[in-house]
Amino acid sequence: MDKINPAELDDRLSNGTAPYVLDIRPRKTYQRSHIDGSQNVPVYNDLRRGDDDELRQSLSQIPADETVVTVCKAGVVARKATTVLEEEGYEAATLAGGMRRWNGYQNGSLGYRLSSLVRRVLP
Repeated sequence: MDKINPAELDDRLSNGTAPYVLDIRPRKTYQRSHIDGSQNVPVYNDLRRGDDDELRQSLSQIPADETVVTVCKAGVVARKATTVLEEEGYEAATLAGGMRRWNGYQNGSLGYRLSSLVRRVLP
């Protein structure tokens, strides 16, 4: 299973190779804050409980001919969505650190810069 970090996603979103960004968080959470251009299929709570039926039933909303990047709060539940998509033949990746890390990247927070440095130094 692949991961994509916020800087890589931001680069792809701005250079014309934008993936389909699938935000799985609850609708109200998505409406408060989301990545521009992302689409919301609110299956977070279902996947958290181990139920992937709703996501599988929503596959017709997700283009099969594009790379899909799944997004949740911290990236953990989005990995489950990525696994389901890969099982169904999609090329998919998870946004590493989810919206928490995306927001840190966008804001240039010290926490994001430090965690990025650690990730580059440690394998």
